[in-house]
Amino acid sequence: MNGDDEEQPEDRGVEGPGRTEGDDLGREGSEGNQDPGERGEGEKREVGDVPDPAAAGSVDPPQTPLFHAEHAARYERQTLIRAYEQEFGCRLVVMCDTIFAPSVTYFEDLIWNADPDQDLHLMLDTPGGDGETAVRLVRAAQSRCKELTVIVPNQAKSAGTILLLGAHHVLMGPTSDLGPVDPQLPQPNGRDLFAAKDLIAAVEAAETAIASTPDSYPLYASLFAEFSAVMVQQARSAMARTGDLVREALVSNPDRSNDEVVRIAQALQEQLVDLPRDHGAVFGVDDAEKAGLPVVRANPAGIQWRLIWRLWTKYFVLASPVYEGRSASQVLREGRV
Repeated sequence: MNGDDEEQPEDRGVEGPGRTEGDDLGREGSEGNQDPGERGEGEKREVGDVPDPAAAGSVDPPQTPLFHAEHAARYERQTLIRAYEQEFGCRLVVMCDTIFAPSVTYFEDLIWNADPDQDLHLMLDTPGGDGETAVRLVRAAQSRCKELTVIVPNQAKSAGTILLLGAHHVLMGPTSDLGPVDPQLPQPNGRDLFAAKDLIAAVEAAETAIASTPDSYPLYASLFAEFSAVMVQQARSAMARTGDLVREALVSNPDRSNDEVVRIAQALQEQLVDLPRDHGAVFGVDDAEKAGLPVVRANPAGIQWRLIWRLWTKYFVLASPVYEGRSASQVLREGRV
């Protein structure tokens, strides 16, 4: 931060018990001992007044100069994480990856010593993955915090959407995108993913075509050569499990009532499971609000979104799966920095 003379807001929490609807994550500040549910009338922070990460550093870091230089990009990201934590009185962790079983260990390492009486903010970027793992992740997060906020600077598709269903708050800005919660399964090459719904639809279309034109069987057999009957059944089983995963994620929020779980699950079943035809379908902040998700709209000109965006662009340039916090960092493949 910029030193002891900088005015620090008393409260930068999210809407919750004792707060008003207008007291959102992106508000610009408050002063004095006012009730945390009231918006302050005091001096506002200037739009460009984003904490300078260099000011939080040291002339002589604990690492050797060469080692520090080699990892400078990591230290700069972690400095921004600490600046965000100081500004908003929370713990911030970052996860940019597809969601599969190894994610649990990497994520646990980020929060293993988290204070259960402190709010946890998770910056999440993911194209999707395994819904079962997503439920495990949100349960782990909820067990380590007072309130969980999931921040979506870019996208949280499929299993990412399932994960954030268990949060107290979902911070979304103008670029945020959720998506259908249709399961994603690994392709035979072991690298790429395919939507279970797409495979089932393709197989059913092929069966219809072959029934009407038996001579087309060799063509369709060649097209589906890489997909076994077991994979098709796995896709069908995964689709059948989707509704249960949505409910399990919603229930993982300990402060959510049973009525809320039923209401949100019903709305999401139609909008995110039944209706979407494309896994990449856009589900923005307006859609999320209509579905009853606990959305907090970020102020694009506010200090919070500006800090988030500065940090997110560094992960965008890194272009690698990463799990990072103020004292932990796992970059899973070599990136460009």
